[in-house]
Amino acid sequence: MVFTTPLLDKPAPGWKHDLPGPNELPSIEPYPPVLSNPPNSVDDAYLELARATVRTRGVGVWIALFMLLLSMAAPFFFIAYILKEGAVPPPIPSIALLMSFIVGLWSGIYCWRMDVTPPRDEPIRFNRLRRKVYVYRFHRNGLRPFSRTAWGIRAEAYDWDDLRAEACSVYGPMGSGGLIETVTLAVVKPGTRQVIDRFHFAHEIQQGEMYWAMAQLFMQQGPHALPTFPRPPRDWNNETVTFNLARRLAPKVRWPAEIDRESRTAP
Repeated sequence: MVFTTPLLDKPAPGWKHDLPGPNELPSIEPYPPVLSNPPNSVDDAYLELARATVRTRGVGVWIALFMLLLSMAAPFFFIAYILKEGAVPPPIPSIALLMSFIVGLWSGIYCWRMDVTPPRDEPIRFNRLRRKVYVYRFHRNGLRPFSRTAWGIRAEAYDWDDLRAEACSVYGPMGSGGLIETVTLAVVKPGTRQVIDRFHFAHEIQQGEMYWAMAQLFMQQGPHALPTFPRPPRDWNNETVTFNLARRLAPKVRWPAEIDRESRTAP
């Protein structure tokens, strides 16, 4: 069943519809040939699915280099003017050069970190024996591109019963406009509709619904309920990427030891 009025307070931005709850029947049957990736790992205790908040990588690196080079043009023109005229530029051109330097530097650093800093995978683990969900989450802050503490990985755990899935669609800045579809997971306060956290789950609504259905089937029935995938799991940490600079420089997935052990075992 797909709900056509928001069940949560507040619904996700661009809310389209809610998916069935964690202990309800899936609304769709997973079909492996149309899914981007098979599970990273699955056994009697846990299911790990691949996840990525940044869908396309590799372009931002070159945009960053261009913006950084562009920012260097401002001090070059400033120095050239002084050498030629023997004085600093007038206030308005000086302010314009300063602003172009700041914007170019800020944009370059931001594009670089957005492309290179996220890990190669941001997996999510569903542990049916503990009834917990463990998320390898990458956090970023666009207003603080130079910060070390505002960017980084946090492994977080949630109760399976407190998760809710929402399908969303928004128009993004893609030339003349483009529809961006996602499925997000919300964490609610137990026994209420109040959202206390929310994070990205999958790109494209159809794929997100199928991955959510896989999580439901695994948590409700076990690994035998999952479909068979024609391709083997992808080793995100050891793949050879020769043409994508961003993925080559991206950090590998490193779960904290305690969370890694807990998320893969029984209580």
